Amino acid sequence: MWTNNTQEQLIEGVLRHGPDILSKCLADPNDLTQYLERLEFEHLHYPTPKQTIDITNWNIPYEYKTMDILDWLYQRCPTPEIRERVVEELRLFAKYDMISVLKAMKYVVDTLRANNVVWGVGRGSSVASYVLHIIGVHKIDSIKYNIPIEEFFKEKQNG
Repeated sequence: MWTNNTQEQLIEGVLRHGPDILSKCLADPNDLTQYLERLEFEHLHYPTPKQTIDITNWNIPYEYKTMDILDWLYQRCPTPEIRERVVEELRLFAKYDMISVLKAMKYVVDTLRANNVVWGVGRGSSVASYVLHIIGVHKIDSIKYNIPIEEFFKEKQNG
């Protein structure tokens, strides 16, 4: 369940959920055990607020903010299989309001390339996204290795 690092857990809990969770979890603010037990429950059930992504405030060049990233991606789909996968992923990126993140990622990758900066070949669930592979965020071909996009866009677990 919990390790004996209660101070670290307390800090992590407050950082992850904000100080308002203290009042939600504690009847007695001096009882860290009660807090940690309640936090474990709240961590599983605490609602994550929906945040709107406002790319207009991002410090990326105008041409990236206004580019048609969807068209740019479609142009890099040489086969119907790849096009179908890209369309499926783009629906999910749109569902989670992340199309502008793709524009920012393209800018980051282009900047790294232009400055001869080396970055990793891929890490974690991002390698399940073929769209991120096209942009150049990672070098793992998720179609070739049959990695389902659901590994990247994991739905909230019930239970």
